[in-house]
Amino acid sequence: MYEPINAIGGPLEPCSIDPKTGFYRDGSCNCGPDNPGVHGVCIYATKEFLEYSAQAGNDISTPMPQFNFPGVKPGQSWCLSGPRFVQAVKDGHAPHIFIHSTHKAMLDLIDLETLKKYALDL
Repeated sequence: MYEPINAIGGPLEPCSIDPKTGFYRDGSCNCGPDNPGVHGVCIYATKEFLEYSAQAGNDISTPMPQFNFPGVKPGQSWCLSGPRFVQAVKDGHAPHIFIHSTHKAMLDLIDLETLKKYALDL
């Protein structure tokens, strides 16, 4: 795993413990070389975003117990794939995020000012 540093240079804070999120299912948006989808951005899920995400081909609200995936519900936080977040920004449907829980690896995909624009915790 890469060092657990958030996008603004501080320690990476947990995103969601219940349900347990993250590529490593450790509750944080940790990233590493074995996480090619860069699941590094901690989003605040809304009904509208979950519907957009499903229509865009990334259904994160339907449970898949075979993968230990409970499905994301409105009001929950979740570590979203970086490229999916970038796509949502381009499509005008980006969710709000928790920047203190967003991994610095996201800065390889999108600029800090854009992340700050969607941050709920600044």
